[in-house]
Amino acid sequence: MRLGFIGTGTITAHMVRGLKASALAEWPIVLSSRNEAVAAELALLPRVTVAASNQAVVDACDLLILAVRPQVAEAVIRPLAIPPTRPVVSLIAGLHIATLADWTGAQDICRAIPLPFVERHQGVTPVFPPQPAAMQIFAALGTALPVHDLAAYDAYAAGSALMGSYFGLLEKACAWMVAQGLSEADAARYLRGLFGSLGDVLREKPAALAQLREDHSTKGGLNEMIFQRFVQGGGGAAMEAALTAAFNRVQGWA
Repeated sequence: MRLGFIGTGTITAHMVRGLKASALAEWPIVLSSRNEAVAAELALLPRVTVAASNQAVVDACDLLILAVRPQVAEAVIRPLAIPPTRPVVSLIAGLHIATLADWTGAQDICRAIPLPFVERHQGVTPVFPPQPAAMQIFAALGTALPVHDLAAYDAYAAGSALMGSYFGLLEKACAWMVAQGLSEADAARYLRGLFGSLGDVLREKPAALAQLREDHSTKGGLNEMIFQRFVQGGGGAAMEAALTAAFNRVQGWA
């Protein structure tokens, strides 16, 4: 299957590199040149080419992947002549299928939320609705998660927005450790090892998250104390409020 990407940003780059190291490596990929530097770099990979225009991408592919920023989506997509039966996969946050159908006339549209880890085939990618071709692509990039309900899909989208907060938490912890006299390099090295290992536990152990928290918190110990202080200080409520705000935004309410 010939894949066409309109938009050559970070996620497109991760997907293309991941696909070229997957069971679908022989599938041709044609890219738009919206980011010329990224497109030129990816074109060094086997069976990856850069088209002269966005319409040329559409004309050369069997499945079209839209990966432009929401702010420019309409201006980029509306002028395209897309065959009604051409499968379309949208990676554009907050852009509903009905809107895309109105802009393009396409009849087979799904949405997906790939994260950078797909390059290493470690991604879990929600696909709504579970279009067969999209499911095959994201299964090759890690795990394809079929989603049949829009509200559930939007909840996954909100959850995916926790990446910055995860690193922000480590950033704050590192700064606190530096204030106690550690070098930034030593503090960061320690936290990278700690949280990298916890990520391995999370992947390898299917236990409930609450159980994992208890397993890593001695009764009356420091881990238990810090989590209790975090919750008592409003950390849990703040996280819930932030996720709700993200959920509302991707639903188009804000």
